[in-house]
Amino acid sequence: MSDNASTATRPSLRNPRHWPTFAFMLVAFAIARLPWMLQRALGRGVGTVAYRLASSRRRAAEVNLKLCFPEKDDAWRQRLLRDSFDALGVGIFEFARAWWGSIDSIRPQVQIEGLEHLHRMQAEGRGVLLVSGHFMTLEMCGRLLCDHVELSGMYRKHRNPVYEWAVKFGRLRYAKAMYANEDIRATVRHLKKGGFLWYAPDQDMRGKDTVFVPFFGHTASTITATHQLARMTGCAVIPYFHRREGGKYFLKIGAPLENFPSEDVEADTARVNQAIEAMVREAPDQYLWIHRRFKRQPGGRSDYYR
Repeated sequence: MSDNASTATRPSLRNPRHWPTFAFMLVAFAIARLPWMLQRALGRGVGTVAYRLASSRRRAAEVNLKLCFPEKDDAWRQRLLRDSFDALGVGIFEFARAWWGSIDSIRPQVQIEGLEHLHRMQAEGRGVLLVSGHFMTLEMCGRLLCDHVELSGMYRKHRNPVYEWAVKFGRLRYAKAMYANEDIRATVRHLKKGGFLWYAPDQDMRGKDTVFVPFFGHTASTITATHQLARMTGCAVIPYFHRREGGKYFLKIGAPLENFPSEDVEADTARVNQAIEAMVREAPDQYLWIHRRFKRQPGGRSDYYR
């Protein structure tokens, strides 16, 4: 384990450059302690404001929905777009509550399917790579899953040191460790020792090892880390889906992918995309559509988002 995988070092308050972010985090700490019903109502309001003001992100979501659901009419896609911004707003409050608040009132509203797969891997001493997508419920459901198994996570480091500290401090309240994307050696050691690791490989990560494979019938630049980590560690790769219905949460842990990894990195990466696509189709309103998933194509940048 790397020295800082399970620690969070707070930046100095003596630096005035950090004060605005510290102030913002204090507000987030307070928001995390609001009643859950109020948080959800406020979240939907935030989603409405974001829908109206975040025009470039709204445009990206519109393009993504048209690419991914060409069989649906404009009215259906427009409803889904609005619902996705509502989920985005609620998700902001879910993130804050998961990091810094209490989930005691939420625990009775959780239904988990497939824990036996993780318990079997645990009994065998085999590492597990839990593969999911960027759903707005990811942080809350990650914390809820930590009630049942020791779970670590992979994340992208933040440039702002205060935000980096606050997020890591919050996640380490329930996660065993947090590994930065570039901390491959520590990640490999964790999996080889039988650790469980959650991550989401469904965004276009420039500068990483990628291949172009289908996602919703369109070519998408996709990182090959799932194949590489499974090949280096012998860990099981398990799909992990989660969604929210009202105030209830549903977590579904699939069976380990069979014959994974193979010798074909593209085929394995395509299988991961297929698994995530199936999750998205179950809860399309809760997926993070504002990411420009198809911005890079084999010939360079796409024209989709212009």
